[in-house]
Amino acid sequence: MRILPGLNPPGENSPASSSEKNSLVTKSKPERRAIRKMAGAGLACAAMLLLPGSLLAAEAAASTSGTSGIKASVVPGNDFFAYANGTWIDQTTIPEDRSSWGAGAILGEETNKRVIKLLEQVLNSNETSSRDERKAADFYAAYMDEAAIEAKALTPLQSGFDRINAISDKQKLARVLGSTLRADVDPLNATNFHTENLFGLWVAQGLTEPERYKPYLLQGGLGMPDRDYYLSSNPKTVELRGKYQAHIAAVLKLAGLADAEQRAAKIFDLELQIAKTHASQEESQDVVKANNNWSRSDFSDKAPGMDWAEFFAGAGLERQRSYIVWHPSAVKGAAALVESTALPVWKDYLSYHLLNHFSPVLPKAFADQNFAFYGTAMTGTPQQTARSRRALDAGNAAMRDAIGRMYVEKYFPASAKARIQTMVTNIIGAFDRRIEQLDWMAPATKAQAREKLKTLYVGVGYPEKWRSYTRLQVYPDDALGNIARSESFAYQFARAKLGHAVDKKEWCMPVQIVNAVNMPLQNALNFPAGILQPPFFDPEASDAVNYGAIGAVIGHEISHSFDDTGSQFDAQGRLRDWWTPTDLAHFKTSSAALVAQYSAYKPFSDLAVNGQQTLSENIADLAGLAAAYDAYHAAVPAQAAQQQQAADQQFFLGFAQSWRNKMREPALRRQIITNGHAPSQYRASTVRNIDAWYSAFDVKPGQDLYLDPKARVRVW
Repeated sequence: MRILPGLNPPGENSPASSSEKNSLVTKSKPERRAIRKMAGAGLACAAMLLLPGSLLAAEAAASTSGTSGIKASVVPGNDFFAYANGTWIDQTTIPEDRSSWGAGAILGEETNKRVIKLLEQVLNSNETSSRDERKAADFYAAYMDEAAIEAKALTPLQSGFDRINAISDKQKLARVLGSTLRADVDPLNATNFHTENLFGLWVAQGLTEPERYKPYLLQGGLGMPDRDYYLSSNPKTVELRGKYQAHIAAVLKLAGLADAEQRAAKIFDLELQIAKTHASQEESQDVVKANNNWSRSDFSDKAPGMDWAEFFAGAGLERQRSYIVWHPSAVKGAAALVESTALPVWKDYLSYHLLNHFSPVLPKAFADQNFAFYGTAMTGTPQQTARSRRALDAGNAAMRDAIGRMYVEKYFPASAKARIQTMVTNIIGAFDRRIEQLDWMAPATKAQAREKLKTLYVGVGYPEKWRSYTRLQVYPDDALGNIARSESFAYQFARAKLGHAVDKKEWCMPVQIVNAVNMPLQNALNFPAGILQPPFFDPEASDAVNYGAIGAVIGHEISHSFDDTGSQFDAQGRLRDWWTPTDLAHFKTSSAALVAQYSAYKPFSDLAVNGQQTLSENIADLAGLAAAYDAYHAAVPAQAAQQQQAADQQFFLGFAQSWRNKMREPALRRQIITNGHAPSQYRASTVRNIDAWYSAFDVKPGQDLYLDPKARVRVW
């Protein structure tokens, strides 16, 4: 997955992305859930890009020259990120409503403006629109109608409160907990697997039975992004815990509940106990450990304390007889806590999360309090994004295909799709040649790897089938109800797939976002229309710049099929060991060297990058950049030495400038703790492992990024 820097991190004011190039801005809970939904197709969307914020539209054309933003006083071999982007960084201020800003966010912002205009045109037009287009526009209009939201106050949540208040025993508690289950998680996308409900449901093909959709249960139940926020002894994290407990109390007070501080303390303590049962980020990424097949009877035997029959009945899963439990310790721990924790505490916990989840579409006091914690305290963002942007984020989550279809028809020409498809073909070919030329891999393993490339599905621009929203009810005066119904619609859509044949061509993200993704189980890639525009792809730019920017993105996603996670799946998406012991040992040795290289990066005196946690993305960055470079040289005729050096400089600058990003300290800390992507400045340093970069910029021994040829990591 490629999460672009500057594309606000999942969870803040992110432009509806879940791809990856490093962007960690925090959204309010429903907005964060929106992003999880947009990307949440599972190991489907396991490997996203996480892009940094985007270049300003006015800069886009200049950036294609590769010279925009360069800081000539920096020696490339000492800090290539600062060399490529230093002037831009010096002259750029992060917007008040963002926790980060970079090459993906501005492009995302421009794309959002286009989409909002399309929705407003539907609202203001007397012309006939499709039913789904009208629903999408009505959804947006309802979110924008703050007067109606204020007038309704907490009335839209009354049925939820009634259901909670009616809990009189642990059986009824189990049923209500089951009713909160939602399909909004993705286990391998570190920015995406968290859910505030006690568990999350992920529907995807089986790890060892790839022909049919299976249900996975994942850990959840936390109001902060990750267990480390509850357990770390880091002083800043300890301080944030205090702010979170105060936030819980503030929400309860706004709802008129008595003894808010005491109740908040008990809610926080319950979440702390839940966090202690959770797997870490690193453990969650170990797919082999996640392959735990439980029958219905196993739940009572292995996780006593919960009335599982009631839980699954509440979730509408009475007929489902088997599950894959991704986080057994969390399921066991949560069940034990259901038994040991007093009923009033659970009822307060459910009431708080109901309020917290829907705060953005409750009266302004709730929305402001939600942002005060998740935006300002959590990521350092001073100002909330415009309501129109938040409305769009929610709409993208609820009706991504309805909005995406409108966007593609207006803004994504067939010529762009054709050119990208050619680049994809070239880069797959380059990766295939790299595999064939490996001197450490056995012929049998090579054959399996190359078979994965042959069966790889690459979706460019938009899906082959658009989802219908005929059964989703949307009203122009019911913002909260629209979100609740859209979440239920998405859950029912996922649940209905159980037991059916897998659609290998199903997309897991909206087409109108700036990102890209690899789906290991499906052995498929998505390159949405949103990212296929300047500065990542520019029809007017040189091949060198395009291969360095979007080419590296394409290579990155292809490479995820062969990173430490993707390499565990065969061409059919089956979890299977297809490596010889010798090949696997070599791969692990190279991976360990990359872990050590990234673990040495320390942006703060008390916090370093976790090389193991970021390994999958670092492998994809390295292999993807190498394959894109090979494809570029294969596609472009040979040039004279001086011209070739200049072109290579453009290629590497195109890559480094795609990671252009600035981030506030709290957001950067959050990314390092919770995210599977290294900060963008270190992703740009991937070049130090590519031989051609040294000759392009005359990098010498003694310079900070210089690596002896034997120390340069070569995985693929």
